[in-house]
Amino acid sequence: MLSLPWYVYLLQFVSGLLLANGVPHFVQGISGHPFQTPFAKPRGVGESSPVVNVLWGFVNLAAGFALLFAFSPKGADVIGEWICVGLGALAIALYLARHFGRVRAKGG
Repeated sequence: MLSLPWYVYLLQFVSGLLLANGVPHFVQGISGHPFQTPFAKPRGVGESSPVVNVLWGFVNLAAGFALLFAFSPKGADVIGEWICVGLGALAIALYLARHFGRVRAKGG
């Protein structure tokens, strides 16, 4: 079943989280739109400037790619490892869709 140490699968999952989280921040930022970040007030609800979003998105993407590079799927169960990356991306995407959907429905 698990051919690698458990933490490799966890770090692959986290790389998916970071990569998927970086996309909306980076895209909103380079599009010139303010968007929610952990640095806004209230945290995760208020909007940060486009520059803050570009930087936050870039940090997430860089960390996600660094983890993916260091722990890239290459074990005996490479399909399962890529599934871990994909599940991380899916998990944060579903969470953020619900969170930002509620925030935007309330008007920020």
